[in-house]
Amino acid sequence: MDDTDHTLQLLLDLDGLNYVYDGGYWIKYAVSVARSPEWPYGIKYSLTLHDRQGNRIFGIDNAHSPKTQSGPSGKSTRPAPADHMHRGGRIYQYEFVDAETLLADFDKGVVAALKKRGVNL
Repeated sequence: MDDTDHTLQLLLDLDGLNYVYDGGYWIKYAVSVARSPEWPYGIKYSLTLHDRQGNRIFGIDNAHSPKTQSGPSGKSTRPAPADHMHRGGRIYQYEFVDAETLLADFDKGVVAALKKRGVNL
């Protein structure tokens, strides 16, 4: 039996991919192998949806620890891992389960954000 996580490999293979939707909206995948207390499952990822001007309108990542307060003194006090979701200008905790769930959650968020903006999918 093959125990290889093919979905994890798919996620890693998406690194560097940009995909453009109608209306100039686009998604970006940044994924790399990394192991540290922040990335205990061995990957560092940032999956983001951007508007025409390049502003992130939705994303899920563990590329940095989210700030708990604003301003230069706003440092994360949240322990690793640093998985979180950006939606509507706010940051929410995200629980990484596996690559398959991450991709499904990102897709759901992208679809919801684009529909909210009137983009036909």
